[in-house]
Formats: sequence, C-alpha cells, structure tokens
Amino acid sequence: MEAPGPAILRLMQGLAQEVTALRPELLNGDATVGELAWVWAKDFDVLGPFWRHRLWFAGERLAAWGWACVPHQAPRGDGTILEVEVANLTWQTHPNRPELFSEILDWYDDVAGNADRLLTVQSADLQAQAIVAAHGYAFDAEAGGDDGSWVQFNIRELRDVPEPVLPKGFRFVTASDVSAADAVKAHRDAWQSSRFNEAAFKRVRLIWPYRADLHVLIAAPDGTLAATAIIWLDELTQTAEFEPVGTHRDFRLRCLGTALQLHGMRLAKAAGAKRMLVACRGAPAHPAARNLYYGVGFRPISRDLPQMKVATVR
Repeated sequence: MEAPGPAILRLMQGLAQEVTALRPELLNGDATVGELAWVWAKDFDVLGPFWRHRLWFAGERLAAWGWACVPHQAPRGDGTILEVEVANLTWQTHPNRPELFSEILDWYDDVAGNADRLLTVQSADLQAQAIVAAHGYAFDAEAGGDDGSWVQFNIRELRDVPEPVLPKGFRFVTASDVSAADAVKAHRDAWQSSRFNEAAFKRVRLIWPYRADLHVLIAAPDGTLAATAIIWLDELTQTAEFEPVGTHRDFRLRCLGTALQLHGMRLAKAAGAKRMLVACRGAPAHPAARNLYYGVGFRPISRDLPQMKVATVR
C-alpha cells in the first residue's frame, strides 16, 4: 500500500495510545502519537511518494503496523539534495502481539526490494531483538555507537514542575499569537536544513492532536522568535510529548530551552497530562540534548538499537 492518509494515521496513533498506556518502554521513538503526527504532516509532500504501509488487525482492532520509506532523493531546506540509498522501517506491535513483528519484517523485505534495510528496536524490547536477529539483521555499530545517531526515549512525571525563568525582556507566546509564516521561520531558524514550510504547517495544524495553545514559543525583546516547541497531548492516556524542541542559533546558551520546557510542562499539566515524553539523541559524544532534558527532570526508559540487513541481491 502507498502512503498512509489521515484516517490510517489515526489508527496507527490509536495503537500508540495503547502501547503508551500498557508498556511505554516498548514505544518505538518514531511511533508515538506526536511523532507520527509530526512526521506525517511535515514530510508528506516530499516523502509521500516513497512511503509504503501495511496494517495487521486482530478482529477489528489494529494489532500492528509497518511504515517503510524506500530509497529516494529529496530536497533539504538549505537547497542541497539528500540522497537516500537504503530503506527504513518504522513499526509498532501491540504488547500482546509481539509475534506480528516477524510478519512486518517479511513484508518489509518485499517492499525494500534490492536495497539495504534499516530499522530500530528498543533496548527494553527483548522479544523484538530476538525476532530481528532471526531475520538476518545485525546491530549497526556505527549508528548505535558512542558517536552514533541513535535516539533515547525519556519520561517525566508532572507532579512537580518548577516555575520557568526567562531573561529580562523575553516572553512566552503560543502559535495563536504569531503568524503561520513566523511560526515556520522559528522552526527553520532552529533547524537550518529543515524543509518545513507553510503548507506542511497547515497539515500540522489540522492533524490530531495538535493544539495551537500547546505550540509554545519564546519571543526575544526585539520580537524574534528565539525558541519553539510543540506539545502533543493525548487526553486518553494523560500523556504529553515534546516534538520538536529547538532554539534559534543566535539565542543558544541562554537557558531558553530549559525555560520553554518547564513552561510547556506546566501547560501540559494544566491541560490534564500526568507525564511527559521526549526523544533525543542519546550518544555520549553528543550530550547537549540529553543533558538539557535531564536538567528538567526527564529520565531514560529505553534507547534505540539500530539494525541493518544488507541486501543479498543487487
């Protein structure tokens, strides 16, 4: 099947809700409620033609899904071209149906064709680790090493959230207070190579569970939007998630990221959340993001174990 549409995405998010409620440590970092919404909305125009998906049901309930991206070329926001020569898989199974991961991998083999295959399993998911090894995958030591690109998943209970402190003249605003163009610029000022644009932001605003009052930013004294974060609130599981969080390159090292997170967590708590999730780069050689989240009370619950399977036919 081709790229998932909004209705399919909502089913996938529904399974993410179940995993969040039952075994959050088994959530694949790319398969949370917020991450699914964010990736789908921001990348649909560019990557949609290269996405494939399949769903597995147990009766009428979704029990597993696979979402693959096949090799492609795509423009970056800075004008360069990203050439991707490998296939990549995002996936999720219900905690009670881990055996379906084997069927997902068989499907992925067909979708990937002659390309090398990438995916991740979580460090807490011992069953998935055994299944992926049986299908010929091996740990990617480069991506998963101390200088790798792997991601860790973090959680924080929202019982006690300190009051944020901003530098003089800075203030908190929400996406309701700024134009769409300015919200997009705030994102791109934080991530220079991002291809995020107003068309993508329109999709973000329309996708569940986006809320403009939980899209928080910091305005500098001169009006520049110096930091930005989107909070995705799932009222069913009383769980909120940061994705993404970023600071303008000219305003870093001023503790704005800390202030924005504390402010965002207080808003999420007031809206009904009892815990907060965030994924970040976890490699020891790149501690900045991880230390930022540790500094506001997050703790790790799992990490990616990147896996690779080299194609046998070229």
